[in-house]
Amino acid sequence: MRQAVLEGQHWFEAVLDAIGRWRLPHERIGERDYRYLVGGEAFDWLLLAERLIDEMPDLVPPGESRALLFDGRWPLDMEDADFCARLGPAKYSAHLNYLYGVLVEEALQLSVEEEIHKENRNRPWGQDSRSDETLYERVYGHTRQELFALYYADTGEKIWHEVSLGGWRAFTYWCFKRRLRCQDKARVASDTRKGLAQLTRMELAVSERRRGHTLNESDFAARYSSHV
Repeated sequence: MRQAVLEGQHWFEAVLDAIGRWRLPHERIGERDYRYLVGGEAFDWLLLAERLIDEMPDLVPPGESRALLFDGRWPLDMEDADFCARLGPAKYSAHLNYLYGVLVEEALQLSVEEEIHKENRNRPWGQDSRSDETLYERVYGHTRQELFALYYADTGEKIWHEVSLGGWRAFTYWCFKRRLRCQDKARVASDTRKGLAQLTRMELAVSERRRGHTLNESDFAARYSSHV
């Protein structure tokens, strides 16, 4: 990767090509765990990009790396087909799993939590400060602690009071898959629209569009219809 950049290739293209050749689903460097593959299916390519960029800080402009890793702004215009070709079909498919199974799921949870806060503000009394518990009950039909117990029974992994970001994303992806299995198709479609709408509002708020594959309900339905 470094050699490719030194020979004139743009650093972003070199990083994507290196991601396409990458084989480790996770690794530990120092005190940090890197879990690139969530739930064995969802690929966090930006986390791996961060890992690779750390290997050549002298070759990547700091402003461009920050824009990519924190704002999702790519330093180059690139078509989806080129992005897919550089990652490879398997990693690109797993990347879509991450988009819908982690990012959209997080947005859905945030949207429902905001609905609950709004409902509480409109009540003159009887507010429920346990909005996170109500959130999980409303979306998944169980309290958060019940979901933790089900997650442990299913995966053997415990959710403690302190959990890594990678561990929490694995739990989020598990919740997503459980929602697909347990909800009817109409409810899945409705919740997907809600999550996508929340992402859109967040993107508009920062006046930036997340680069890469465009999220839409038709793609979601075609991709996950076999799960419901």
